[in-house]
Amino acid sequence: MKSIINIKVSKQEDNLRIDILLTNHNNKLSRSKVKSLILENNLKINNIIVKNPSKKVKLYDKICFEISEPKKENLKPFKYPLDIVYEDKDLIVINKSSGISMHPGPGNYDNTIVNALINYAGNNLSNVGNELRPGIVHRIDKDTSGLIVIAKNNISHEILSKQFSDHSIKRVYQALVWGKIRPQNGKIETFITRSTKNRQMMEVSSKKGKKAATNYNTLEVFENDKIPTFSLVECKLETGRTHQIRVHLSYKGNNILGDKKYKKKYKKIINIDPELKKLITKINRQFLHAKVLGFKHPKNNERLEFTSKLPTDLDEILKKLRKMR
Repeated sequence: MKSIINIKVSKQEDNLRIDILLTNHNNKLSRSKVKSLILENNLKINNIIVKNPSKKVKLYDKICFEISEPKKENLKPFKYPLDIVYEDKDLIVINKSSGISMHPGPGNYDNTIVNALINYAGNNLSNVGNELRPGIVHRIDKDTSGLIVIAKNNISHEILSKQFSDHSIKRVYQALVWGKIRPQNGKIETFITRSTKNRQMMEVSSKKGKKAATNYNTLEVFENDKIPTFSLVECKLETGRTHQIRVHLSYKGNNILGDKKYKKKYKKIINIDPELKKLITKINRQFLHAKVLGFKHPKNNERLEFTSKLPTDLDEILKKLRKMR
């Protein structure tokens, strides 16, 4: 279903940003929802399509804004056991398993976290932004495990999103990488943009893209004549760009174990322990886990922080390395 807002700009609205004007006329619309609708060609000013949410209107401008209702009915419920760490009337914190995508997309519209949330919570999810992503405030990759927060209403979604954009959310990841990072502790600051060679990948750029910052700290180094050199690294995100940790660690020359996209060829290791070799070769995901998630509750402003243990498949590798050290 669609509805249309027709506005003739008044003296009080002259020189106002169009996204602010539209949210003023419909208090059920968030600024981010208005922005996404504008970018989808739903706004006309004086019968001309406008795709700039920050454009300022002029007196007597004629505004036509088309609002498409979220298509939640098109999202099929998926019976999937969600690992819920915390839940109240405003949000859900989930410990996501690897191997499941966050939301529907080409090739998979039915078996995602969103479909599982529809099965679990029905319509009790925010509808800010993309209609195929109800409740989704942030994402982690399909083959990354760990903590994510889901918004159950639009107010919570807006406030949590603001914390992400302000970089006040605490996000700590653990990764097992090849080799030793030099220096062992530090901060990686670059631009990240879409790869010119493969549009499904991201890459570091010196000039274009979005600013990305990752603080890292080497927790343990594993190295002897029976094992390859590995480092267990803790990464604290200041920004949350697509594939950020994977791209940044690859940029340092220390690719994450099991990462099929961001990988490089390593010399064949002779005399490796057979049991360790089996664990390393059978891993079917990157060794990356969203371990800590902290934020302020969107309603009462209370500081919440959650911690997740490494999944069994990753923990087995780590235990084996520690045993052989």
